[in-house]
Amino acid sequence: MFVHPDEDTRTDGGFQGEHAVLAGYLRDQRLTLELKCAGLDAEALARRSVEPSNLSLLGLVRHLAGVEQYWFRQVMAGQEIRRHYRSEEDRAGDFTGAVADPAVVADAWATWRAEVAFAERLVAEAPSLDVTGNGGHDDEPMELREVLVHMIEEYARHNGHADFLRERIDGRVGQ
Repeated sequence: MFVHPDEDTRTDGGFQGEHAVLAGYLRDQRLTLELKCAGLDAEALARRSVEPSNLSLLGLVRHLAGVEQYWFRQVMAGQEIRRHYRSEEDRAGDFTGAVADPAVVADAWATWRAEVAFAERLVAEAPSLDVTGNGGHDDEPMELREVLVHMIEEYARHNGHADFLRERIDGRVGQ
């Protein structure tokens, strides 16, 4: 186990109402990412899975910071901003730039936490889950509820990757 069940800050469901269910499960997925990365140094966080993949825990943190930014700042809030870690020249910069440097790790966590905080505020202040953003990948208007479901799916998939990456690093599995 990563942590004793008494010390696990994630919930075990029990949410009441659609808003609480979606926000709660997304919060738990975010906490799972932090749990999978806990206690690792920059070298371990930047360790790649297997050749030729550039997948790493640090890359996942950077990637998910960008995903949070895209869906909540750009799609839902309509902000025109430069994407974190990505450019036209390096569309995989979130992963390729995930190097074993403590400053890169600190920046990734700070960026991710700032994006999560923005998203949590946006969701908490939304009058309903029916509010729409300016469109996702297909430029169709998108309800906040769909963005939340998409984010739960995104984290769940990447937390599965994080499980395997962490097991490869130090043998820790589960939770």
